Amino acid sequence: MTMKVRLSRTQPTLCVSLDHEPLWFSLTHPTTLNLTQNPNSLSLSLCKKKKKKNLLCCYVAVRKMGWGWWIQRQCSRWASSHSFRRILVLTLMVWGGTWGAEAAQGRGNRGSGCDLFRGSWVADQSYPLYNSSTCPFVEREFACLRNGRPDLAFAKYRWQPLGAGGCSLSRFNGRVFLERMRGKTIMFVGDSLSRNQWQSLTCMLHSAAPDAKYNITRQGDVSTFAFTDYGVKVMLDLNVFLVDVVREPVGRVLKLDSIQGGKLWMGIDMLIFNTWHWWNRRGPSQPWDYIQEGKQIYKDMDRMVAFEKALTTWAGWVEANIDPAKSKVFFQGISPSHYNGTLWGEPSAKSCLGQKQPVPGSTYPGGLPPAVAVLKGVLSKIKKPVVLLDITNLSLLRKDGHPSIYGLGGRTAMDCSHWCLAGVPDTWNEILYNLIL
Repeated sequence: MTMKVRLSRTQPTLCVSLDHEPLWFSLTHPTTLNLTQNPNSLSLSLCKKKKKKNLLCCYVAVRKMGWGWWIQRQCSRWASSHSFRRILVLTLMVWGGTWGAEAAQGRGNRGSGCDLFRGSWVADQSYPLYNSSTCPFVEREFACLRNGRPDLAFAKYRWQPLGAGGCSLSRFNGRVFLERMRGKTIMFVGDSLSRNQWQSLTCMLHSAAPDAKYNITRQGDVSTFAFTDYGVKVMLDLNVFLVDVVREPVGRVLKLDSIQGGKLWMGIDMLIFNTWHWWNRRGPSQPWDYIQEGKQIYKDMDRMVAFEKALTTWAGWVEANIDPAKSKVFFQGISPSHYNGTLWGEPSAKSCLGQKQPVPGSTYPGGLPPAVAVLKGVLSKIKKPVVLLDITNLSLLRKDGHPSIYGLGGRTAMDCSHWCLAGVPDTWNEILYNLIL
C-alpha cells in the first residue's frame, strides 16, 4: 500500500491517497490527527476539543480488500485523548472548518469480517427507496407494477451483508451522492442490465432531489440524464459486447480484438461496465454473423472462449487508457436469470412466474454461473484498479425480483433476466454508493 497524506491550509480537508486512489476527510477546528500504517491498512484518529473540555474523537480505519478499500468510521466522546493516542505516530494541528455531516455518513457499519457481497435478504417495510409509479424514467420493460404485477412484497427487502459486529450498508442518500459527484460524469456501459441499473440510479436520485432541474437526451445508443443544478451527468452507452460489431461485405462481424467504441469512454469520471447476457444468443436474436480474431474469421466458436477473449480486449483498453487519478472503474458482475426452479430447490418451477419471496439464507443451491469465474480471472490480471460489483450471489437469491409476465412482452415473452424497478438494481446502486463515499 502506497500512502500519502496531504493537508490543505485553505480548505478544511485531508486527502489520504492510497495507491493513487484519493480518500477525502473533512477536519475540525482545531483537529489532532494520529496516524499509523502498514502495507495493507491505515488508521487515522481525529479529535476535536469541545467547549466543555471533553473531546469528540473519530477513528477511521482503511484496509485493502479484494474488491477495493474497506473503510470504517466511528465517533465517540472522551474525557481525554490518552486512550486514543495508543496508535500515535504523527500528530498534526490543523485549523479551520467543521466536521462535515456528509463525510460522517455513507460508510455503514463494516467490521473487519464484513463482506458487502455475501449476506441475505431481510424484510424491511421502509423499502423501496422510491415510488416507481411516480418515477418518470422507468421504461415499460422494468415497470412491473404499472404492467399489472399484483404484489409489492418483492420491493420490500433490504440486503444484509454478513459479518460480525452489526455489518450493514448505509442507506442510499441521493443528495449526498449528488454532492459527492458534483461536476462529474458517470457512465454505465453494457447491455440492458446496464440500462436496468442506470434507470434505477436515475430514479433514486430524482426521488432524493425531486425539485432539482434535469434533462434527458438520447443520441444513438447513448442516453444522458443530467442534473443541471449539480453538474452531474449519468450516462448510458448501450454496447452489449463491449467489443465491436462491424458491418462488412460478408455480413455482421463480431471483432473480439477491436474496441473502437472505447472512444466514448475517454475522460469519464466513473465507468461501470457490464457484458454477458448476449454472448449466448443464437438464431434470429444473434446480432452477428461471424466472429473475427486477428485476421481469422469464424462462423462460430465456444461462447465462453469468445467472452473471455472480448473481456481481455476490454482489459487491455483499461490498461492503456485509464488514469486512476482521474477515473474510477467498476464492473457490474454477472446478473443471473431464473428459468430453472431445480437450481433453487423447486423442481416444479419452470420460470420465475409466481415467485414472491427470495431464496432463504446466504447460499444459492444451484451455485454460480460459469461466466463468473471467467470474469474474475480476467479482472485478476488487470494492473489498473478495477472494482468488481460482485452482485451475482445476492441477485441469485432474488428469484422473486424479475418482471416475469409483467415486463415488455407480457405473457408472450417471459422475462426472468431483467429486474423490476424499484427492486434488486437499487441494491447494486446502494453498494456502489457505499464504495465511493
